[in-house]
Amino acid sequence: MPKTPLSCVLLADRHHGLTEGVRCLLETSFETVVMVADEVSLLEGAIRLRPDVAVVDLSLAQSSGLGWFHALRQHCPNLKVIVLSVHDEQSVRQAVMDAGANAFVLKSAIATELLTTVDAVRQGRREDVSIR
Repeated sequence: MPKTPLSCVLLADRHHGLTEGVRCLLETSFETVVMVADEVSLLEGAIRLRPDVAVVDLSLAQSSGLGWFHALRQHCPNLKVIVLSVHDEQSVRQAVMDAGANAFVLKSAIATELLTTVDAVRQGRREDVSIR
């Protein structure tokens, strides 16, 4: 039975090449994929569009840290957030999950794990794909 597409996903990543590939993947599950390349656009897009899910590169901001995540949670507390990262360190995963992300997916696992993770997040589960 085909899945009913969700209405909108916000994809935030500064790396255009990767973003295009992820966009194509997400289009199989969402009616609309909106791409942004900085934290200001992420926050404005989330407030204006009220997407079902945001898929965000951990290193979206020029500065280190999770300031963008805290701002996003403040303005859109019910938004499902999946964080992507190249960093496979336990401390990074733990910080992201402790901050309240719904899921953490390594960029090396996007092709095999992202859509499964989207489904899990839609069902209310929290996922750390890097420890499967």
